[in-house]
Amino acid sequence: MWGLLQKLNKNLILAIPAMMLLGFLYGQTAPVGWLKQTIIPLTFLMVYPMMVNLKLGQVLAGGDLKAQILAQVINFAVVPFAALGLGMLFFGGNPYLMLGLLLAGLVPTSGMTISWTGFAGGRLAAAVKMTVVGLILGSLATPFYVEWLLGSRLSVDMLAVFRQIAVIVFLPMFFGWLTRRWLVGRYGQAHFAQRLAPRFPPVSTLGVLGIVFIAMALKSRHIAADPWTLLELLLPLALLYVFNYGLSTLAGRWLLPRGEAIALVYGTVMRNLSIALALAMGAFGPQGSEAALVIAVAYIIQVQSAAWYVRFTEAIFGPAPQPAPA
Repeated sequence: MWGLLQKLNKNLILAIPAMMLLGFLYGQTAPVGWLKQTIIPLTFLMVYPMMVNLKLGQVLAGGDLKAQILAQVINFAVVPFAALGLGMLFFGGNPYLMLGLLLAGLVPTSGMTISWTGFAGGRLAAAVKMTVVGLILGSLATPFYVEWLLGSRLSVDMLAVFRQIAVIVFLPMFFGWLTRRWLVGRYGQAHFAQRLAPRFPPVSTLGVLGIVFIAMALKSRHIAADPWTLLELLLPLALLYVFNYGLSTLAGRWLLPRGEAIALVYGTVMRNLSIALALAMGAFGPQGSEAALVIAVAYIIQVQSAAWYVRFTEAIFGPAPQPAPA
């Protein structure tokens, strides 16, 4: 079982489309109403393991203030408005598809921000801080952004959104912090980092795949009636990611040293689609499944683009500096 989870976690590029296909087939052949009851448990399963590995204490560490400010400016002053503009351009007649694109651009950073930064040879400490700060700020700001930017187009229950964020972000964050403290106290920091911490992300993958399955199953009949739906979602999402990569890459090259520049790219382009999915499914009623479908498709683009960007990191930022000889 553990080996299977690890393989799924490393092959999201294949696992997510496969789960979307299974969800589509299930929605064609079986009742889907009961699936809504599983959204909150799956959401907790998705978010809690990520929170166990979140290093809240590193927020106060210094040394990269420019990178941190730049990351949050891109995350909250640029990307949400780019997502809104693309949503108005492509989905002007469907506010829930606009909502999906906006949510995909509103909650920055995920656990993969740190992983991809490491794969590309970036500065991990900067990526960790961007992840924690972006997650907290994004969770607090999302209800206000949705009300401000889309309140005239759809009904936004601010209390319901805040309640959902408390359940899917801050409650798992609290239990994750308790779990981390208990495990480090019992087994020591070294054992936790080497043996226990790597076991949590694959568990989170189960929640992600479950939510993607539900989102696809709930919209299965709609997609069958209009097969071009998924293709229509791909173009605005691809444009959003291209814009985000381009902006963050140029800002990093011009303004930051190599390691922090790489962290900036992954700290702004990697969105926390797990939380965005949970919000869409839990806070916006049955029509939230339309927004969730946009976010499910975003998973495919995000994972693939992050992997390809690693391959071109040296061409973009130059080779990593060699350590000085002992």
